[in-house]
Amino acid sequence: MAQLTTDRDDPSLTWLNNADPEAARDAVTRCCSAPEWVGAVTTNRPYRSLDDLLNTSDDAVKQLTEHDIEQAIAGHPRIGDTSGGRWSRQEQSGTHGAPDDVRAEMAKGNAAYEERFGRVFLICATGLSAEQMLARLLERLDNDVDTERAVVREELRKVNRLRLEKLVRS
Repeated sequence: MAQLTTDRDDPSLTWLNNADPEAARDAVTRCCSAPEWVGAVTTNRPYRSLDDLLNTSDDAVKQLTEHDIEQAIAGHPRIGDTSGGRWSRQEQSGTHGAPDDVRAEMAKGNAAYEERFGRVFLICATGLSAEQMLARLLERLDNDVDTERAVVREELRKVNRLRLEKLVRS
């Protein structure tokens, strides 16, 4: 069980550090659905700083197997799909109001990506316009499988960091 802490160094971590294991797992799973990542992030509590939490997350992403990555991606909607959870809608806000031709190209690009790589296209979309997301999608279609695996892992790392920050700041 996590040691109770008052988090003098970073009070935003108080809830996460003091939550019972099930509540912590449930909250952290909203950030990333890979059970191995969730386990690493929750069992390393308590955290003294946000940097400690984010570094643990980064290290956990590095250790994920391809199966774990697939589990993580399963928790993400397609780029341009506004039916995802609140965080996904916020992260993909650049697609809201995108022109129909961009949305159509994005749908075609998503299908081509899924055909080529066998998974949903994952990108850290925060701050990107629909056109920027589409451009990166089309660029990544040229990647070989190993390069794309590395890119996906890095994008997942960035998404997880942003979501953990939202989790502890909310």
